[in-house]
Amino acid sequence: MIIKKSEREKHANSPKCIAYQYDHKDKDINIAFIEINGRYPDKGRVMNKVCKEIVFVVKGKGKIVIADKELLISEGDSIFIQPNQKYFFDGKLEITVSCHPTWYPEQHVECD
Repeated sequence: MIIKKSEREKHANSPKCIAYQYDHKDKDINIAFIEINGRYPDKGRVMNKVCKEIVFVVKGKGKIVIADKELLISEGDSIFIQPNQKYFFDGKLEITVSCHPTWYPEQHVECD
């Protein structure tokens, strides 16, 4: 199955975080292209209660803070995020994120 760029689903998580989901209709895995311009979320952190995430930095640089550990990231880097790990991004980044099982909005929460 192929999903063309014109068929992807746009999700504005915030003005600083725009995600484009490629829905392959598979419950076990999915992928999204995400543009981050600044801090996401604006304050606090986010976490996925269910999904594991593999993040690949396509372009740009910045940082991700996971469980109070700051990691500087740039093009070509990959980060693994476990379910229930609180994190935030800051920088100008284009990333690809694959989630297992498939990401869905209800399990993605903002927290302190």
